[in-house]
Amino acid sequence: MPYTVLYSGPGGARWGQPPAGGRDAPIARLRLLPRERRQTLLGFGGAFTEAAAYVFSLLPEPAQEEFLGAYFDPGQGLGYTLGRVSIHSSDFSLCSYVYTAPGDEELASFTLAHEQKWLFPLLRRAMRRGKGLALLASPWSPPPWLKTNGSMLQGGALREGAQDKWAAYIDRYLSEMKAQGLPVGYLSVQNEAAAVQPWESCVYTPAQEAAFVADFLGPRLAQHHPEVKLLGWDHNRDKILPRADELYGGRAARYLWGLGFHWYVCDEHRNLTAVHNAWPQKHLLFTEGCLEGGPQPHGWQPAVRYARDYLQNLNHWCEGFFDWNLLLDWQGGPNHVGNYCHAPILADTAAGRIHKNSAYYAIGHFSRFLKPGAHCLGLENPTPLLAAAAQNPDGSLACVLLNPTDKPMRAQLSLSPGQSVELLLEGEGLATVHFTA
Repeated sequence: MPYTVLYSGPGGARWGQPPAGGRDAPIARLRLLPRERRQTLLGFGGAFTEAAAYVFSLLPEPAQEEFLGAYFDPGQGLGYTLGRVSIHSSDFSLCSYVYTAPGDEELASFTLAHEQKWLFPLLRRAMRRGKGLALLASPWSPPPWLKTNGSMLQGGALREGAQDKWAAYIDRYLSEMKAQGLPVGYLSVQNEAAAVQPWESCVYTPAQEAAFVADFLGPRLAQHHPEVKLLGWDHNRDKILPRADELYGGRAARYLWGLGFHWYVCDEHRNLTAVHNAWPQKHLLFTEGCLEGGPQPHGWQPAVRYARDYLQNLNHWCEGFFDWNLLLDWQGGPNHVGNYCHAPILADTAAGRIHKNSAYYAIGHFSRFLKPGAHCLGLENPTPLLAAAAQNPDGSLACVLLNPTDKPMRAQLSLSPGQSVELLLEGEGLATVHFTA
């Protein structure tokens, strides 16, 4: 099969060709196993936070168009097909807000008017620029009057007796989004269900989450929104297995399509395989990950962080990827609690331009070549390299490789006994080999 190679490395984050030479570098031999078909990929995407939408609104039209093409153009950009939104505010909103008047448990005042200013215009333009988007909606907190601490911030829990009111609120949100022409395909029960944060947060014990799904949210979805796929957990990999035991071990299981997970705290990717092995009919989505502590516009380490995690997630049964903020300003915000972060594209709003950094180019090694509907493949890899491969619906094959060491290595990738590709990977070099059908 003919092939092309796309390369990025610490010497230059942009996409290009692999370096020449390196005949003295040690060789790492890998073999694709096209007959060993694993999970099917849903695609790649990121989060349409209010922060991202607001920063987008500050850019001049040429920079806005460049941003839209960079993420959503299926040919020249990343070809994103997934998007995450918050149900009312998150930490990456300009303020805390909900969709009703205070204390309105009957939802008589429910409106999505707040989202019409920044979020919805960006969502609609992104959908027009790409091939549509499958949206994941996640709540960071119920309204304060439905919580034990009376606040959207600092954790707290869903108040006993308020479960049906909160499920009705979510139900109404899904209906209103559909009426806006922005239907939600995936819903998570709660963002970071075990975290007490200074921003919007709400804690569910495993038993509380299971009961809320089994008795309130699940039945409402089944009746009014059967097309929406429900995700539990939506938090870190470290405790995903005991949460899965609770959610899948009882009445909630029938309503849950799968679990979402984040990359913070630990790199225990084997926990994902443990969940898959126990419940192979359920699904796993990477629903959030970012670099904390503010922007990192220069340097190669953001790319390495993304590549490492995406590769290992793919090899542990992950089916789709939602990066966090699509766009942030040069401070790493705005953020109403000062929780500044990095994003693959940053905006210099004073100069009216965007900056694509190494994280953006790392994601492109995956999203440009591993398409929705692709089947992940087996890979014989007894080497220090990290690698993952998939076969696309059009028959093409793609393999992404990362050299996680600080020394150059030659990678020899065999497709069949009669065909192999050899290329040099610098220390922390990243490459995608694409075999066209």
